Amino acid sequence: MKKNIFKYTILAILSATALTSCSDDFVESEFYQQVQQSPLNTIEELESFVRGQYTSMRVTGYYGCDFLMIGEARSNNMYSDFTNGAGYYQSVSSYSMTSSDTYASNPYMQMYQVIAKANIVINNVPSQQLTWKSSQDPAVIETRFNFLKGQSYASRALALFDLLRLFGQEYSGGTKGVVIPTVYNPTSLQSRSSVAETRTQIESDLEKALVLMGTPSSSVHTNRTEINQYTVKALMSKYYLYKGDYAKVRSLVAEIVASNRYSVIPAADYASSFTKANSAVNSILELSIGSTNDLGTTAVSYKLNIAPNGYGNMKVLPALRASYAGDDIRLSGISTTNVLNGKYVNTFDNIHLIRYEEILLNGAEAELNGGSAATALFYYNLIQSKRGKTTGSLPLATSITLNDVYLERQKELVGEGFGYWDLLRRGQSITQRNTSGVTVGTRNIGDNLLAFPIPRNELNVPGTKVDPNPGYGN
Repeated sequence: MKKNIFKYTILAILSATALTSCSDDFVESEFYQQVQQSPLNTIEELESFVRGQYTSMRVTGYYGCDFLMIGEARSNNMYSDFTNGAGYYQSVSSYSMTSSDTYASNPYMQMYQVIAKANIVINNVPSQQLTWKSSQDPAVIETRFNFLKGQSYASRALALFDLLRLFGQEYSGGTKGVVIPTVYNPTSLQSRSSVAETRTQIESDLEKALVLMGTPSSSVHTNRTEINQYTVKALMSKYYLYKGDYAKVRSLVAEIVASNRYSVIPAADYASSFTKANSAVNSILELSIGSTNDLGTTAVSYKLNIAPNGYGNMKVLPALRASYAGDDIRLSGISTTNVLNGKYVNTFDNIHLIRYEEILLNGAEAELNGGSAATALFYYNLIQSKRGKTTGSLPLATSITLNDVYLERQKELVGEGFGYWDLLRRGQSITQRNTSGVTVGTRNIGDNLLAFPIPRNELNVPGTKVDPNPGYGN
């Protein structure tokens, strides 16, 4: 594993988390100089590293923008429009990336920063009894410590999953996964694990997260900006859907639905739900942005909206827009020029990483793969019943097929980064389009370029054990 990433990572941790700590006696200079020389002995310090994980997730190079748009630029939902001269994601959509491409190096860096920060919490061994300003009860402190470790295991699992999808060779004709650091070690040089080994680590981390977090309280879901037990189950449903383990998806979705903690956003609130911070009833996990962390022109809203509020670089494919019923509230958020202007409209909007609607669609697909058609229809219609512009509901379906669910995923989740990964996991061909959205070719499973290039700055580390992905002339 690349030493430079970890050296850069700890600087990012120290600058980001020390400045955002809510502890009154948290001394910046002392933390900066000594955090790696001594264990973390307060809950406040541990909380800073957990917040640092979310900070790395929300930056432009990861979930703040690029990872979402990468998932759309190679999808059957959207295309990268070059008519306005912005040129974002052109190398991604044209399959002309090199190992120096920032759309590879920036996500790679941020994902491994999440892992580094998570590893510091996961492996922390206090040199004395942990302290916490909120409580002096050792049992309460231990419970909080375990909850923070649980979040960190889940964060590491999510970052590994995203690395596997972006850089792993599962769909590009190989067997290599990604590097799996499980401890923070700036001098470590690791080789890539296999796809199977990477999956084993992801699954182990998710299970450990659930165990450490324990039984959820009645209000645990109300803070939507931190991972909790329901978030972990939602992440697991996403992961196992991509793996094709439909039985596990069915079980997980059933548990989330039975909890009655979330509901489909009503049609009247659909558009505004993306601008609500930590309050929408369908939000399971969102990354806090807000005015303090405003992403400005690097935000996802700038790639979706047109001037003066954006570059309008990512456009909805006309065929997808045409698939909506005229009374579908979601059609109101796509202009006649195919601009997706009904979701992220502000540069400070929280990123809604997991919505209840996604979980229902996960469940519907899993139920149609060996489960109950009636349950699949129930999940599907929960969404249909809240998407009518006139009466609040669209006509409810009496039966559905997998293709119906696939199309509903497109209509509900467009612009949120699902398209490319959905096509890959189903083994479907990827349509390559030009800057006008016109088909110019097809990429089939096994094509080397379906996996992103391992970044050049990783491959240039002296003594590196990391192998490049083929097809990029590394």
